[in-house]
Amino acid sequence: MSALQSASPQCGFSGPAPHQDSLTLAFGHGGHNPTPGVRSSFDGAPFPASLCAVFRARLPRSSSAGIKRFALSLAALVFSAGVAAQNAAMVNNKPIPKAKLDDIVSQLVAQGRPDSPELRNAVRDSLIMQEIFLQEAEKTGVSQQAEVKRMLENQRAEILITAYLREHLKKNPVSEAEVKSEYDKLKAQQGDKEYKARHILVEKEEQAKGIIEQLRKGGNFAEIARKESKDPGSGANGGDLDWNSAGTFVKPFSEAMMKLAKGKFTEAPVQTQFGWHIIQIDDVRDSTPPPLDQVKPQIMQELERRKVQKLQTDLRAKAKVQ
Repeated sequence: MSALQSASPQCGFSGPAPHQDSLTLAFGHGGHNPTPGVRSSFDGAPFPASLCAVFRARLPRSSSAGIKRFALSLAALVFSAGVAAQNAAMVNNKPIPKAKLDDIVSQLVAQGRPDSPELRNAVRDSLIMQEIFLQEAEKTGVSQQAEVKRMLENQRAEILITAYLREHLKKNPVSEAEVKSEYDKLKAQQGDKEYKARHILVEKEEQAKGIIEQLRKGGNFAEIARKESKDPGSGANGGDLDWNSAGTFVKPFSEAMMKLAKGKFTEAPVQTQFGWHIIQIDDVRDSTPPPLDQVKPQIMQELERRKVQKLQTDLRAKAKVQ
């Protein structure tokens, strides 16, 4: 049986195919029988049922030249169908690659959206509308405007720098040893205690000494903090800093805080880069650091930030800047 005879029942053809050698060459599969229920196609891939009517209309009844024309027409139609399968849509003869749609869907799925026909149709519609607007924008010549050129160049620079940094971190990844070392360092800084502290922050040492005198005479720490503290975060809450490890604070503050007994305040002002502090301890409790797996993502992020910062410093040192 010829290739065309094998395909005939699928598209309603009947009768033998003259010049079998020409058709065998055109179809590329000799006497291969198509899978039942699937229409034959060029190179064995299924082609749409809607094309069958076209094929029937173009099927020549006789003559070698007619058969050759039919074979060429069929090959062209199937090639077009193959090209269309590679695209999500065509907008004014401009293709939107299916790979672009797949990429966006993959990003949405990674964010928790289920991959579904509805999602793909929504993304496809969005890409079509984007392409329509893009084509109209190109027609108007807005891409030649100076401001638009600057914006495009800025976006290009941002994309390239992001890609470069991603590649740098890929070649210089944060190691497990680095993560463990940083975790141990943070654990040591945190210590085994947490402190519930208050503070009053003022600009002048003399002002801080005056507040300490008020506290010695029985003044209410929280009330004075609300009136005098220049710390916008804690002042309105009576100076309350909530529970923290000593490592949370700058060194002069933490060292003074850890020396205090519960309910006591500093008898002398504590100076930091923020100003002068009066510190009071409300409570102390034992602290258990979080397990490594729990904080590993944050540690990785911080170590990557440091690697990028070092790269920036090194590149700036080598660059010739005038």
